[in-house]
Amino acid sequence: MKAVHFGAGNIGRGFIGLLLHNAGYEVCFVDVNDVLVSQLQTKREYAVKLANEQADTYLVDHVTAIDGKDIALVAETIAEADIVTTAVGVSVLKHIAAAVAKGIELRLAKGKAVLPIIACENALGGSTILKQFVYEHLPVEAQAQADLHIVFPDAAVDRIVPLQQHADPLQVTVEPFYEWTVERSPLLASLEEIEGIHYVDQLEPYIERKLFTVNTGHCVAAYHGYLKGYDTIQEAMKDPAIVAEVRGALLESGAALIQTYQFDEKEHRLYVEQILERFINPYLVDEIVRIGRSPIRKLSPNDRLVRPALLAYQLGIPVTHLTTAMAAALLFNNIDDPEAAELQASIQEQGLDRTVTKYTGLDEQHPLHIQVAAQYQELQQSNRSDNKGKE
Repeated sequence: MKAVHFGAGNIGRGFIGLLLHNAGYEVCFVDVNDVLVSQLQTKREYAVKLANEQADTYLVDHVTAIDGKDIALVAETIAEADIVTTAVGVSVLKHIAAAVAKGIELRLAKGKAVLPIIACENALGGSTILKQFVYEHLPVEAQAQADLHIVFPDAAVDRIVPLQQHADPLQVTVEPFYEWTVERSPLLASLEEIEGIHYVDQLEPYIERKLFTVNTGHCVAAYHGYLKGYDTIQEAMKDPAIVAEVRGALLESGAALIQTYQFDEKEHRLYVEQILERFINPYLVDEIVRIGRSPIRKLSPNDRLVRPALLAYQLGIPVTHLTTAMAAALLFNNIDDPEAAELQASIQEQGLDRTVTKYTGLDEQHPLHIQVAAQYQELQQSNRSDNKGKE
């Protein structure tokens, strides 16, 4: 069996590539990084090390790679594949769409079997987004044929893959935990289920559970950790005050998820505790500036802080920790982060209230906006006092 995977980065190799290999696929990576492609073509294997006490290591062999800029070759490879996956970032999906479309046309002409194309991105409806981009490159007749033979099931993926530092540039370290959830569809029923994937009839609850627990918790720890001068999430999670903020935020988002999707309350609390354990894994190193980067995106109305806070508020659930995290995000002043610089410039030029409204969508009179503004002032004052004490 053959798999084509777009994105030969750490997540592609250490998560999706590993699982596809373990399920019996020969994996062909597609990437525009010439050095990475050349290394994979030469070695045809790489190691994946688990961040645990045993340092369990797995060999992923029978792999290769092709240049993503060679659209004709990529299309030919897709035409012969049994599955296509991506881990490139949502913003890159539009750039691979033309090659995917060409591959689909070649495949349809050859009368090949059903092909699943799964975007394993950190976003709602990644495969649906990719399908829309792909169909822009397909004639109407080909779109109708693709609807019968090509399936784009949405997916939720979860595995912490930190920054890497290895002598072997292809080796990847990943946490032991992973979750790859895929939405069932009629076309998928004709295919054998892939070991390692959890198939569900309704995906949205699982996507939001992951986004509003793992991603929410990560950025809460990052923004509070940044204010206290910590370098890594693992250092920050040794601070009881930060752990309390993270747990509090996850219980708020969790209460909203439980009411919205009827998750079992006991099971969800166990899920929250499992997430907290993952954050303190001493064998992982997650840099705070990496987890906290792009604060504008993380403060947007449908992302990991504002959306669960609004959902909780609408359900009558008190929210304090999520809004405190929003305030901390507004104080994230990493000079190497363009979004952080833009956010700070907006606060200086337009004031806090206008900035909060501009980036979160919360009107100045909204109770959550008022709460965020008040907590911003408290955190700012507390931060100044702490820094003064260190002088």
